[in-house]
Amino acid sequence: MHPLARFALGTATTGAAGIAYAAGYERRRWTLREAALPVLPVDSRPLRILHVSDLHLMPGQESKKRWVAELAALEPDLVVNTGDNLSHPKAVPGVLASLGPLLRRPGLFVFGSNDYFGPTPKNPARYLRRSQRRIHGAPLPWRDLRAGFVEHGWQDATHQRLFLEVDGRRIGVVGVDDPHLSLDRYSSVSGPMTADLKLGLTHSPEPRVLDGMAADGVDLVLAGHTHGGQLRLPGYGALVTNCGIDRSRARGASRWGTHTWLHVSAGMGTSPYAPVRFACPPEASLLTLVPRPTGPAAPKATPAQAAGSVR
Repeated sequence: MHPLARFALGTATTGAAGIAYAAGYERRRWTLREAALPVLPVDSRPLRILHVSDLHLMPGQESKKRWVAELAALEPDLVVNTGDNLSHPKAVPGVLASLGPLLRRPGLFVFGSNDYFGPTPKNPARYLRRSQRRIHGAPLPWRDLRAGFVEHGWQDATHQRLFLEVDGRRIGVVGVDDPHLSLDRYSSVSGPMTADLKLGLTHSPEPRVLDGMAADGVDLVLAGHTHGGQLRLPGYGALVTNCGIDRSRARGASRWGTHTWLHVSAGMGTSPYAPVRFACPPEASLLTLVPRPTGPAAPKATPAQAAGSVR
C-alpha cells in the first residue's frame, strides 16, 4: 500500500475509534467529582453541597436517570441545580423522577437556555468562534418543571435574594436568569448580604455576572453551561467554553478575585445533535465547604489545589 494511503487509512481508523469512544462510552461514564473549598467562616463545621447541572434529559436515558437518583445516597446538606435540565418537551417527568430522592433535601435552582428552548441542529464549527446569534428550538415546558421543583420544596433563585437555614447555618443566596440568553439582571438583586455563607447561582458563568457577585462579597458562585468544554485535549484542556470565561475555568473550581470562589460543573448531558464527550465525562460534584485559612502563614489556595478528586 502506498505510504500516503496507509496514513489516510490510519487517520480515518483513529478518528472513527475516537468518535465511537466519545459517543458510545464516555458520554455515559457517570462520574462524581469531589472538591474541598475554603469558603466558610473560621471554626465552622464542613457543609456539603451537591452541584448538579446540564442533565439535558431526553425520554429514555435510563442509565442517566438511575445514576442521578443514586446521588441521594450521598446525603448532601444542600442540592444546587444550575439549569439545562431538559432536551425534549416530554422530559419533565423523567427529570422529576431522577431527581426525586434529592428533592426531599434542601435545594436551590436557576434555569438555563435548554430549560426554555429545545436543542436545534447546529454546525459544530459555530462553537469555535464567538457569536451573538442565538438559534432557538421549540419552547420547552419549563413552567411545569419549576412547579415540580417548588412543590417539593426547592427554591427558585432566579433574580431573587433568598435566605435559608441549612444545618444550623444561615445561607444567603442571590441568583440570575440565564446570561447566555442575556436574561440576567444582576443589578435588580445586587447588594451585600449578612450570612454565614453567601452563594451566587447562574447558569452561564459570564464575567459580568461573576464580577458583580464578587463585588458584593459572594463566597461561592455555582454555574454550569460549559459542559467542561465537552471535548478536551490532554495537556491542553477545553477547546471552548461557549461563554466569556477562559478555558482554564471551563470545569471545576477556581478563584474569581481575592475573595470569591467559582465552581463550574461539566454537567451530565449533551445535545442530541452532538452526543459525544471526550476527556470530559459527565459529572455531578460533591463540594465540601470548609473554613477559610487564617494567619500570614496560611497557604494560598489555587485552582489546582481545589480541583479535588474524581471517582
